[in-house]
Amino acid sequence: MPSNQTPPEGPTPPSRGKLAERLLPGGTEPDPRFTLANERTFLAWIRTSLALLAGGIAIEAFTSDLFAEPVRKVLAVLLLLLGMLLSGGAAVRWIRVERSMRNSTPLPLPLIVPLLAGAGALAAAVVVVSILWR
Repeated sequence: MPSNQTPPEGPTPPSRGKLAERLLPGGTEPDPRFTLANERTFLAWIRTSLALLAGGIAIEAFTSDLFAEPVRKVLAVLLLLLGMLLSGGAAVRWIRVERSMRNSTPLPLPLIVPLLAGAGALAAAVVVVSILWR
């Protein structure tokens, strides 16, 4: 090595790849426990999304004797749409929280919570009205 060059200081951290650099620009790596907790929360939202999708399919497939067809279809579509929105919202929430942790900024508000609560209440109202209307 020529005398005018200084040796590198310590090993260079491995690159996370171009996609990670685009999705998570700047900041510093958070404690892995926080990243893993964020991932577990994401997976919990995905499980809830899958349950809503399964519920929508089950209502359409198995409740023809319980609900009138228009009510059954509205309820099934509502649950299916909610499952779709929740899975997309979970991904957006995961990336926003991860960016926030890396940049030491306040965590974002969980916008999927009111979405889930409102749509769940609407689905319950459809069932209640359908039962009372029989």
